[in-house]
Amino acid sequence: MKVHPLYDRILVKRVDEETRSRGGLFLPESAKERPSEGMVLAVGQGRLSDKGEVKPLVVKVGDRIVFGQYSGTEIKVEGEDRLVMREDEIFGIVS
Repeated sequence: MKVHPLYDRILVKRVDEETRSRGGLFLPESAKERPSEGMVLAVGQGRLSDKGEVKPLVVKVGDRIVFGQYSGTEIKVEGEDRLVMREDEIFGIVS
């Protein structure tokens, strides 16, 4: 199953964070926070303006992004968890 987001939505795969703390201790699953970084897998064609024009999105496939911990909607694609979110839910692009 392939998912192609519409308009200003993007499909994101969460990037797993470290399993160790800064002090070197292993963190159990219950102590971990949900990752707030991800990799863009697919983007929609762009945002519709008030005049009906389509403005392209800033993010591209392959960009690593930072977003809010509870942003987007979780879906399953080919048995794996993915996020669908609007471009305006993204805080920034990691370079």
